[in-house]
Amino acid sequence: MIYLDNAATTFPKPESVYREVARCMSEYCGNPGRSGHALSLAAQNTVYECRCLLSELFSAEPENVVFTLNTTYALNTAIKGIARTGDHIIISNMEHNSVLRPVIATGCDYDVFDAVKSSEAILCDITSKLTPRTRMIVCTHKSNVCPVRLPLRAIGELCRQRGICFIVDAAQSAGVYPIDMKLCGIDALCFPGHKGLYGIQGCGGVIFSDRYKGEAARKLHTLAEGGSGTASLEEAMPSVLPERLEPGTLPTPAIAGLCQGIRTITETGINRIREHEITLYRRMRERLCNHDRIKVYCPDMGYGETLLFNVEGMSSTAAADKLDREGICVRAGFHCAPLAHKRLGTGESGAVRVSFGAFNTAEEVDIFCDVLNKIIKEDD
Repeated sequence: MIYLDNAATTFPKPESVYREVARCMSEYCGNPGRSGHALSLAAQNTVYECRCLLSELFSAEPENVVFTLNTTYALNTAIKGIARTGDHIIISNMEHNSVLRPVIATGCDYDVFDAVKSSEAILCDITSKLTPRTRMIVCTHKSNVCPVRLPLRAIGELCRQRGICFIVDAAQSAGVYPIDMKLCGIDALCFPGHKGLYGIQGCGGVIFSDRYKGEAARKLHTLAEGGSGTASLEEAMPSVLPERLEPGTLPTPAIAGLCQGIRTITETGINRIREHEITLYRRMRERLCNHDRIKVYCPDMGYGETLLFNVEGMSSTAAADKLDREGICVRAGFHCAPLAHKRLGTGESGAVRVSFGAFNTAEEVDIFCDVLNKIIKEDD
């Protein structure tokens, strides 16, 4: 099997991740923060250790790390926690539904800027859409369907100048691109544990800046309420992070695995992983762009880890199904990103997405291209 669907979830995981998840389940999987016995304390130590690793990776504070089920819950937590009735929100046209739908659900007015431009043009577009009611800008760092990557530092500087909250969806970039929350002026960074950080499914998070400490934390709207392990006699959730936004039991095995995933990418080197993925992208892009029946989207972008294409005369679903029968895993359709597909003009069936990970090889790229060429010839 050749797995090229890493934008959905990375596979396989490092062996150390599998081992630690199993060790957690068998040796120290108490309920973190809920009891004072040895197993609970061991689980709590692992949770705190992961907060520290994440804070080091993204230049934040451990107590500002809030664990969630995934990036979607993280984005809902941040967007709905900060937005207020009457606010105006700005998003990009590369956004996943995990940004678009929560923004719509707030009932706030929103505008969309074009991210398929130069950094200067993007800033001009954003500036033209600012109003006195603009409370936040929410955007992806890197598109989940194509190589588009947004200029976080420039957008963050604009937000700082205007006193606007900056929320970033790092679903496709965490663990692949360096992200410094302080340098980029990010107020809420939302990330998955199971993609570029190479943890298992079931854990993600949102990391808040120090802007949301103290009274500002108490004013964050809660997405859910329940047990927090502290202030049990109070009717409301605690007023401090992370407890305010972490109701119920945390996924300790997934957090334990995430610790090992983070260690793996830091030991390997984020830049090394990214350059490997970009090399594979360029290798495939060159071959597909030279095929007269294949349309590659954003063909002039020479960097990236995600390649989007269609085969002339074949729906994206049909192409993906044929590849699957050959033992190759890709994703077809609209990838939960309708704004991006509309901007790219992929048509009624969306497109086929190939997304690379640290464990893919040049040989797999060549096999993929040969198999795809065979499928196209059989369709003639």
